[in-house]
Amino acid sequence: MSYPYEKGKWGCAQIKDMRNPGMNLCARWIHLTATLLIGAVAYSQTMSLSPANPPAAAQAPAHTWPTVDGAVVLANFRFGAGETLPQLKLHYLTLGTPHRNAAGHVDNAVLLLHGTGGSAHSLLNPLFSNVLFGPGQPLDITKYFLILPDDIGHGESSKPSDGLHAHFPAYDYDDMVRSQRMMLDDMKIDHLRLILGTSMGCMESFVWGETYPGFADTLAPFACLPVQIAGRNRMMRYMAIQAIKQDPAWMEGEYKTEPVQGLRSANEMLLVMGSSPLQMQKQAPTRELAEKYVDQYLARTVSATDANDLILYVNASRNYDPSPHLDRITVPVLWINSADDYINPPELGIAEKMVKRMPNARFILLPISDATRGHGTHTAAAVWKDYLIEFLRATEPKP
Repeated sequence: MSYPYEKGKWGCAQIKDMRNPGMNLCARWIHLTATLLIGAVAYSQTMSLSPANPPAAAQAPAHTWPTVDGAVVLANFRFGAGETLPQLKLHYLTLGTPHRNAAGHVDNAVLLLHGTGGSAHSLLNPLFSNVLFGPGQPLDITKYFLILPDDIGHGESSKPSDGLHAHFPAYDYDDMVRSQRMMLDDMKIDHLRLILGTSMGCMESFVWGETYPGFADTLAPFACLPVQIAGRNRMMRYMAIQAIKQDPAWMEGEYKTEPVQGLRSANEMLLVMGSSPLQMQKQAPTRELAEKYVDQYLARTVSATDANDLILYVNASRNYDPSPHLDRITVPVLWINSADDYINPPELGIAEKMVKRMPNARFILLPISDATRGHGTHTAAAVWKDYLIEFLRATEPKP
């Protein structure tokens, strides 16, 4: 199977921050487009900004998608750290119908990977699904077979809060990706047209590309960097984890009631990590509104979070570092970050260096605008939809 894709024929190699007067014409087009877009902030993933009480007028209408629930139980799953779980359950949702080509291979499957603390349902968010899944849209479910798994430790998949608590195996992204591959094998999916991952799913996309070269025709990692989690990123994660562990109520993970003070501090850290200064200033322009925002956010997130679950999914990135083997990723890659992403700040200059290691990769840095949402821009599909359309068109397989 071959593709008409040619490096440099689609998109912009780099879109600089809109404050840069040297911005190229393509960047100006993105700035104008983003300014005209109206987005809502309604993210449910831990690492994304989740507003305390978004204005009703800003919320996109919900759409009931005809999802099909599925699950696979992997017997005696061995984790990279050496621990084994007798039964690892992976839950997933699907939309659409798989199609097989003349050779009998599935040719329309798309794997959609959620972020830290999220689930398959995170990507049914109207800001994402309403823009991508409908008729004529980039991931039209009448054309594509969409697979949305709950990662290990998330959603309805096996996780510490099911009963093992702190004794649940300390999984990492390699374990997640390997379990996803085993899930696809169980589903009889032998090929993927696209892997699109957001945040944690973005990092998993790079792991997928290195671990199983060519299994997916294309990769679309949004909101991450393909390097070790270090610097401020790891510091923030470590502080969130330690806030829980140092709460006496944690009791080495065998608490009877949640360690509320530790959870509060951890969620405060996660709020800052996923924040967008421009949007926060607009939503909370007074002291009273800012404090109300925080109080409502914490009331919601603390009550909905299990401490052991949070520790393990925040720490799952500890071994992540695809940078030494990025050259193994030879399929077309559409990699998008936003300039207001506090977790992956563009001033580090990492993306510009790493993208050169992948022969068919394109990195796009979206400028800050009224439409971007900090790290959570990965879910605001209207901001980057046109790039995805162009990417899929450029990589359409030839008969």
